Amino acid sequence: MILRKFAAIDIGSNAVRLLVHNVIEQPDREPSFKKSALVRVPVRLGEDSFLKSKISDHNLQRLIKTMQSFSLLMEVYGVEKYMACATSALREAANGKEVINAVHKASGIKIEIIDGKREASIIASTDLKELIQKDRAYLYVDVGGGSTEFTVFDRGQLIASKSFKIGTVRMLNGLEDEGVWNKIQEWIKSHLGGKDKVEIIGSGGNINKLHKMSGRKLNQPLSFIWLNAQYHFLNSMQYEDRISELGLNQDRADVIIPAAKIFLSAAKWSGAKKINVPKIGLADGMIKTLYYQ
Repeated sequence: MILRKFAAIDIGSNAVRLLVHNVIEQPDREPSFKKSALVRVPVRLGEDSFLKSKISDHNLQRLIKTMQSFSLLMEVYGVEKYMACATSALREAANGKEVINAVHKASGIKIEIIDGKREASIIASTDLKELIQKDRAYLYVDVGGGSTEFTVFDRGQLIASKSFKIGTVRMLNGLEDEGVWNKIQEWIKSHLGGKDKVEIIGSGGNINKLHKMSGRKLNQPLSFIWLNAQYHFLNSMQYEDRISELGLNQDRADVIIPAAKIFLSAAKWSGAKKINVPKIGLADGMIKTLYYQ
């Protein structure tokens, strides 16, 4: 048996994450992937990027310190290879390239700024196909801070994928593109309209948190009815009460509501009554991409 360690760094609009995976290799067996550690730091780059079109010096320094700590953690864990990807916040920031150069110089970590298509293809390399049954269609929805990736699977095959400029941090600041909701609705209906059996596969920290709050087991999906009721319940509470009474983190208590709205809209337009939450996403796809390269 050989134990190898790989890491993924996901630099999103709401938070920055380090995921460390153990990969167990054994003769005549498929490699086994197991999460070893997950560290999440709430560096909200999206507010800089979407409001001011550039990353501030303050958040640049926070990002640099985060990457320096991640570099040390990877060294301690014995990580042999890592992949670091930045999504919409750095993609849209006017100084995105300067930021990744400064981070590389200070921490040694090389960051790749990826577009929506690349993001969707990395996500598709996860264990999604093991969850997908061939007698129904699925809409995979990955909600981020600045963008949301939608992928359609039908009869076990990937049919279409598209990234839209809508996300939790963008919505909190009222920065959605004009008409984006109509565009998403048209796209979903063009690929899933008329299909009887449609389910959603949800990804991202917010839907994972909602699933945990529901008390359901890992393989039990959320129902549209429960999610709708929870959305209205959360929306009726003050931000401070979501923190003090529900125990939500400060950087989760606000973004969880727009995230729920995106999932509910996707379910309504696709006709899905169930939202599966397998707890896999971009970082998991990065680990698989890195290993099989």
